[in-house]
Amino acid sequence: MTDQTDGPRSGGGDGAGRVPLDETVQIRMAPLAAKAARRARASAESSGDGDVPGDVPRGTDRRAAGARIRRPFAPFVIPKSPAPRAVLSRALAVPLVVALVFVLPLAVAGRSQPDVRDAVFWLQLATTCYAGARLSAMILTTRRRLIQGTVWLFCYVAMGVAPLAQIVLEQTPTPVVGTRGDFTMAVALVLAGFVAFDVGALLSRHASEARLSRPRPVASVNKRRLYLLVILAYAGSALLIVSFGGPAPFFGSRQAISDELTGGGTSDSQVGSAFLRGFGTVPALLALLMLTRWLVMSRRARRQPSVVLPWAGLVLINAIVNNPISNPRYWFLTVAFALLFTAFPRSPVVYRAALAGGVAAAVLLFPFADKFRYDEGGRKQTQSGSVLEPLVMKDYDQTVMFANTISYVDSGTGHTYGKQLASSAFFFVPRSVWEDKQLDSGVKVGTWMGMTNVNLSSPLWTELWLDFGPLGMAGGLLLVGYAAARTDRRFAESGHMSRDPGNVMATVVPLIAGYSFILLRGPLLQATGRIGIAVLCLALVTTFRPEEHKRLH
Repeated sequence: MTDQTDGPRSGGGDGAGRVPLDETVQIRMAPLAAKAARRARASAESSGDGDVPGDVPRGTDRRAAGARIRRPFAPFVIPKSPAPRAVLSRALAVPLVVALVFVLPLAVAGRSQPDVRDAVFWLQLATTCYAGARLSAMILTTRRRLIQGTVWLFCYVAMGVAPLAQIVLEQTPTPVVGTRGDFTMAVALVLAGFVAFDVGALLSRHASEARLSRPRPVASVNKRRLYLLVILAYAGSALLIVSFGGPAPFFGSRQAISDELTGGGTSDSQVGSAFLRGFGTVPALLALLMLTRWLVMSRRARRQPSVVLPWAGLVLINAIVNNPISNPRYWFLTVAFALLFTAFPRSPVVYRAALAGGVAAAVLLFPFADKFRYDEGGRKQTQSGSVLEPLVMKDYDQTVMFANTISYVDSGTGHTYGKQLASSAFFFVPRSVWEDKQLDSGVKVGTWMGMTNVNLSSPLWTELWLDFGPLGMAGGLLLVGYAAARTDRRFAESGHMSRDPGNVMATVVPLIAGYSFILLRGPLLQATGRIGIAVLCLALVTTFRPEEHKRLH
């Protein structure tokens, strides 16, 4: 039997983005369509008016003519209803919704004392329930929405449940230097950002329907350039490992790695170390993702040593340079989610398990992974003995830092009107050339607060509000919601169902979904460095010309 995952692929031209989906459906549904056509033909023949032209000569047996004349049946239409396993049963869906929207938020809120149930408390409870409802919708949807799903997972845990627990326990990861009114304003703006994101996603639905019939060029991976990326990944990771004297330091503490990278002390040396680490980690991850998809989608590739051996080497390299011990936990989340969604590109079970299990992991496991950050002498113990203790750690300071940023702006510094965003976009320009280049938002606010550790978060809400105020924040999140929904829809149309091993969309969207944790947590200036390196790597391997001998098979 011929392997359906191999063979020529169509690319480019009119409707090229949907050709793999049509081919897959026709291959799988052709036997059903043929059976239906035979039944219809038999029924028509038995009734005496079969599939015979109207100009059959008089006296000719119409049944015999029907047996000789065979009209091709119409192509099988892609069903609008999803596959049965794509729909979660009611026995599982109802408890999931109730748990995320009501049980968990109310269980946290029920531990509060009457004196803390002020406007901030009720606003945060409403924000948590809203995020829980949207996360439930992402889990229960029949179409996998990777980016929106991870966005709402972050929002539910980091901007919903965690701040609610901090209000209930009256403990915050970082001090709140402003008034209670600033905290109330921050929570209200977070909820407004949620609504703006949903409005943008809703607007994208109408735009997608209007543009659905437009032909789109299909981005594919060029085979020769992919091997160049593999060589670049090996070289960049080897240079990073050699600069540390071997792989052993990568299994120590994250603090030691950071101290080694920033040993120069100057800003230019820090930029150089960031590029060294970026080129040592990002190409290795991207090459691994592309080779993984190639092996998953092509049986022929699984029999070729020229594919399997480089993939095995990249697995080993990523285990060294991208492990959870020596890397920030948010970066390891990026690696884990990207690999999971790439290795299981069409599994609704894996998608739902990642989102639903992510809530439990974020609350129970994620904060305790901080033990790898410091050496033994640098680890700090928390003071609270409550079961909500993990939620008051530094990992979930997003809402608190938003409130502190509001206080920072109100202190007289004012909004930056795009300077912060421009500094993030042109991260590669050294400060020796650009003297007015802005600092990280978290560093800037943390220094103003008098904090010793200024490695503080600055969520996307904060970045947009610091630059453009409340209206600019709402508009920016509306655009983010529009872009996320559009990308998810394109992924569902081409990347998700495509059988092409070289489909770039099927690799990029899982990577964006994983990296959205870092983009949402902020600061953006820290996050854009790896984005720039990833864009360069994608530009190296991507082609829009469907040359058969250069495609992955």
